[in-house]
Amino acid sequence: MADILRLDNITRRFKEGEGQLEVFSGLNMTLAPGEIVALVGPSGVGKSSLLHIAGLLEAPTSGEIHINGRAVSGLPEHERTRIRRDMIGFVYQAHHLLPEFDALENVILPQMIAGKSRADAAVEATRLLGSLGLAQRLSHRPAQLSGGEQQRVAIARALANKPRILLADEPTGNLDPKTSGGVFDALIALVRAEGLAALIATHNFDLAARMDRALLLHQGKLIAGADLPKAG
Repeated sequence: MADILRLDNITRRFKEGEGQLEVFSGLNMTLAPGEIVALVGPSGVGKSSLLHIAGLLEAPTSGEIHINGRAVSGLPEHERTRIRRDMIGFVYQAHHLLPEFDALENVILPQMIAGKSRADAAVEATRLLGSLGLAQRLSHRPAQLSGGEQQRVAIARALANKPRILLADEPTGNLDPKTSGGVFDALIALVRAEGLAALIATHNFDLAARMDRALLLHQGKLIAGADLPKAG
């Protein structure tokens, strides 16, 4: 099956004083439909920047991004925005829920922005939140939810528009170990059930070992099959 995401020869440089800081150099990566891949590496190595490039939130200095077989780096911004909306879901370390809306409304809103009716959006939001164990918490606002529950709502929101790709940046990084494990289990189960491709950045090597494969970001390159130490 063709890759849903492919990064070809990605280079990313930032201005730093009089010179430039090179984050990536000739980086290559593929992600297949139904595959869950861990992205690991120490803080500051560029995991978030790589996710932003893969998700069309940040442009590489050079190289090409292919999504569903289509080169997208040179597309106009409105087309890149459409691809992000239709093809890609994002989960961040902070949940970024809208505090004035309840759990159900937080998952309804992105669907309505994409053009779905409120009634249809509510059906899908209820299904997703129920599959994440939140069927009894639909009318609760974020302040009334635990940290783990808030992150489950964020996961449901990321999947509400049925993306093909999920990009997650330390999605359990703000949670205690017990809560983190439960949220991760729910995330993986839902990603498997929906048949998504997922790239998940994590510091937790135990969680990384439970994914299909791991990529270590080191000195601007991705190392496949690297031996990962066990956490704890």
